[in-house]
Amino acid sequence: MNYRHAFHAGNHADCLKHALLLLLMDALRRKPAPFAVLDTHAGRGLYDLTADEAARTGEAARGALRLADIADGPLAPFVTALRLQGFPGRYPGSPALVRAALRADDRLACCELHPEDHAALRAVFARDPQVAVHRRDAWEALRALTPFPERRGLVLIDPPFEQEAEFARLVAGIAEVNRRFRAGIVAAWYPVKHRAPVRDFHDALRATGVRDMVAAELWLREPTDPRRLNGSGLLVVNPPFGFEATAQVVLEALLPRLGAEPGAGVAVSRVAPE
Repeated sequence: MNYRHAFHAGNHADCLKHALLLLLMDALRRKPAPFAVLDTHAGRGLYDLTADEAARTGEAARGALRLADIADGPLAPFVTALRLQGFPGRYPGSPALVRAALRADDRLACCELHPEDHAALRAVFARDPQVAVHRRDAWEALRALTPFPERRGLVLIDPPFEQEAEFARLVAGIAEVNRRFRAGIVAAWYPVKHRAPVRDFHDALRATGVRDMVAAELWLREPTDPRRLNGSGLLVVNPPFGFEATAQVVLEALLPRLGAEPGAGVAVSRVAPE
């Protein structure tokens, strides 16, 4: 995948990832103690859906823009969060959505290595005392910035899958965070092109000994063509109570909005027991 997110902002993968991310943020806020979030591949933070990049691919038009009229139901909290950030003209990335969900004592750390995207991200959060923006390698940051002093929180890992062996790096990163920060929630996005790499990814994770893992997936068509992004998934370690049931409801509401084709579906399944 050749990935600059300005071309893909608001696509079906973002809809899955961000709708589920907000469920995890809601769960963290249930307890009064402060928490932190680490976003390892943060991107620009905000994306202009009227710009040439979005128009060139049309992915937002086939994704988040199909949700713009939603006012109630399981997707309403997600769409409301988007609107608060300027949607439908702008689409908020995960840093903007997380920042809007923080309380006064919570904090966010963002990592972005691309120089232009890092500069744009710094501008979004200029002089925000609750947000730290780092220009550093995501995989190095997992070791450097965990565990959190707050002892609770979320690590969001969202690789671009531009390079070979990205699944292997993701497995190693999840295992590293779980070893260092056993109580933390880890959420990792991954593409679903065809089934074999996803099965191998889940098998490799189980082999690390990480426990309490759930995979939430949505695919728009039968995932048999390795040349297409047919769907995506979010792997969650230490999912909060009730996440599986709520995620299933959200994804079932999302699927028909995204132009599902024959063979489309959703699944929320256990990868490893508690």
